[in-house]
Amino acid sequence: MKDYLATMGILLLASGPCYAQELVGMVPDPEAEYSPYITHDYPNQVFFGDTHLHTAYSADAGLVGATTTPDDAYRFAKGETVTSSNGIEARLQRPLDFLVVADHAENLGLCIALEEENEEVLATDWGKGLFEAFAPRTHEAKAEAYVYWGSAFAMGDGGDPLKDTSLQETMWQRLTDAAERHNDPGAFSAIIGYEWTAGPDGNNLHRVVMLRDGKAEADQVVPFSSYDSEDPEDLWDWMARYEDLTGGKVFSIPHNGNLSNGLMFDDVTRSGEPIDDAYAERRMRWEPVYEVTQIKGDGEAHPMLSPDDAFADYGTWDVGSFGPELKTPEMLPREYAREALKRGLAYEAALGVNPFKFGMIGSTDSHTALATTTEDNFFGKVSVVEPTNDPVRFEEQITGRFTPDDPSDDIVHAQALAAGLAAVWARENSREAIWDAFARKEVFATTGTRLRVRVFAGADFVESDLERSDFAAHGYANGVPMGGDLSGLTEAPKLLIRALRDPDAANLDRLQVIKGWVDGDGETRERVYDVACSNGRAIVDWSCEGDVGNTVDVPSATYTNAIGDPFLDTFWEDPDFDPNQRAFYYVRVLEIPTPRWTTYDAAFFGVDLPDGIEPTHQERAYTSPIWYTPRS
Repeated sequence: MKDYLATMGILLLASGPCYAQELVGMVPDPEAEYSPYITHDYPNQVFFGDTHLHTAYSADAGLVGATTTPDDAYRFAKGETVTSSNGIEARLQRPLDFLVVADHAENLGLCIALEEENEEVLATDWGKGLFEAFAPRTHEAKAEAYVYWGSAFAMGDGGDPLKDTSLQETMWQRLTDAAERHNDPGAFSAIIGYEWTAGPDGNNLHRVVMLRDGKAEADQVVPFSSYDSEDPEDLWDWMARYEDLTGGKVFSIPHNGNLSNGLMFDDVTRSGEPIDDAYAERRMRWEPVYEVTQIKGDGEAHPMLSPDDAFADYGTWDVGSFGPELKTPEMLPREYAREALKRGLAYEAALGVNPFKFGMIGSTDSHTALATTTEDNFFGKVSVVEPTNDPVRFEEQITGRFTPDDPSDDIVHAQALAAGLAAVWARENSREAIWDAFARKEVFATTGTRLRVRVFAGADFVESDLERSDFAAHGYANGVPMGGDLSGLTEAPKLLIRALRDPDAANLDRLQVIKGWVDGDGETRERVYDVACSNGRAIVDWSCEGDVGNTVDVPSATYTNAIGDPFLDTFWEDPDFDPNQRAFYYVRVLEIPTPRWTTYDAAFFGVDLPDGIEPTHQERAYTSPIWYTPRS
């Protein structure tokens, strides 16, 4: 720097005083802000990740064959080649941006402890019996140990059989160690979390607990498990204590309402009391988003609840749970996201608070430590069903085990989805920025594709805003993004929507706006509007005229992008708006038909397609809603 200043001084002297005065005059005013981006703080990037991945540290993964660790999970998510539990090399087409290793809190690290012959575990009578079953370390021995553990976990009456050991604390600190090793702000976020696995009578109430913080805060607690309580309100109490103790932040993400037998979005609390305003406020304080799609089915909509929606029957798992109780039709409205969002509006009208005002994400729930979500690279739900030509890949039973004489509630692995992913709009790739995006609901779900979608809603947008070079800045300045709120409008909201295909996947078929509202009689209503159609198709009565077509060659499991469009955008104004009616709007993006993972498997292994499974499907994305509230 000194050399530079000296050189400049010589030049000024040589050039004379006139030139020096001219040069001084060229210096910009230090108060001027030349760069237009100094004050920009709105989210300008999309990050894709998985908030729900299990490793061998989960008992129901390690005891059924998983040997892969949290370190393996992070390395795989970051794009490295990892060897699966069955010895198959695996790699993602593109790395993820973030990952939550969400191993089950219940007997966390149990299989690892058995492999290490942990003295504390073996010192208990229950642990000794478990190890005797496990000791041969064969597949059969691990299966026997799994049944041994599962019996204790399912009964639950006696609490955690290892509660007097330090197992949970030890293994939790190993998990947080792994997260710290792999967290790389700006490049990859290793987010600390775990799964609370409540399942009263086998009905799914599971939540992933996701921390904003690092190891220093996380290690001040041990995970709250379903051994402690199966009531979500007790989990919320624990999260409040965590924040008070550490000064950190935390929330939980429910998933698989489709396996809850009506408990996920019930009208009563676990103690049997009707939902009230206090419950509604707490639920939305601690559960801002819902995992709407994953391996165990898609929970956006159900054809019985949305009979006019031609695309509602996607990845539908509606015949079972993990317990003995059979599914009945009256359970369905309390299991699916769209219906819950509609019922939330009705609750808000009655209570003044909406208990089901959640954003939407996807994630995998894989128990292989491999977050695979593309159809041609699907490593299955658990290690037993990793890629193979063995019939177990398609036929492994997932639900219905407690009703062996009644096949009506059986779901098998061929029905699994190679899904899903969580996508967030954020300013930077860091734990804090990603957690904050979840908290404000500026997130969207995909079934595994990495298409991008953005939506803004406001009163003053016009169609030409789609063409603005400052589209995002204008959207934030004059409206709200996904997850936002509008209120007290005197005219219909206008939506600006843009979607861009995954560069490594399929073209887009259409954009849809899903609207839910409460009518003048207090009844919940919904409508699906096709708002942009590929291939130049016209929109007739808010439906694309004709199907997009299908290029899939099933025997070879191939397709082309000769149909559809790589980019769709639209300006849409609600034609049925009533300023006195509560409503929500979210966007669903559909890709063109592509081969399902079972079709890729059939072609690769030379086996028959599984019975009853369509060979093609249409991958999709769901944005978080934008809510409208009338002026009070």
